[in-house]
Amino acid sequence: MSPLFPAFFEESLPAGIEQAKNIVTPGEEAALIRAIDGAGLVSFRFQQWLGKRLTRSFGWRYDFTDSSFAEAEAIPDWLMPVRARAAALAGLEAEALVQALVTRYDPGAGIGWHRDRPVFEHVVGVSLGAPTALRLRRRRADGKFDRAELPLAPRGAYHLAGEARHLWEHSITPMKAPRWSVTFRSLAAR
Repeated sequence: MSPLFPAFFEESLPAGIEQAKNIVTPGEEAALIRAIDGAGLVSFRFQQWLGKRLTRSFGWRYDFTDSSFAEAEAIPDWLMPVRARAAALAGLEAEALVQALVTRYDPGAGIGWHRDRPVFEHVVGVSLGAPTALRLRRRRADGKFDRAELPLAPRGAYHLAGEARHLWEHSITPMKAPRWSVTFRSLAAR
């Protein structure tokens, strides 16, 4: 365990989090970063605000300006091998992961507290570039928060399901160095 991520965080993780190290090789990581940077990324929009991170959705797209949900361009072939590994981590068939969001975080970019939209079920993230941490929190009845933190190493992946997915919010602190991610999602039962 790294001194940046004390052992008590591991012990206090909510149910429904799984993690895998080295889900991609260093060569695959470099190729994915090049492909993400060439994917036509745009500034993340939330209502009238522009986020510091750059994103692109494949398969399905959730629009935060008007709350619409619609099909998007198909998940590209260059994401299929990592999608298969992400699905295996989640115990799913690869075809169940129908949405992919690619993101580049330049220095100063992060993600505030949120839960993924309820149209999605399983969330599998693959971390590339700089290491960071996935912070988690859940409000208690007394108004305070239970908190946990999961270190995200380059080339590793995490899976959120169950309690961790539905009862806890998560965030990523602003980066000091460039980081990229691929987040795969399955659709919730309708």
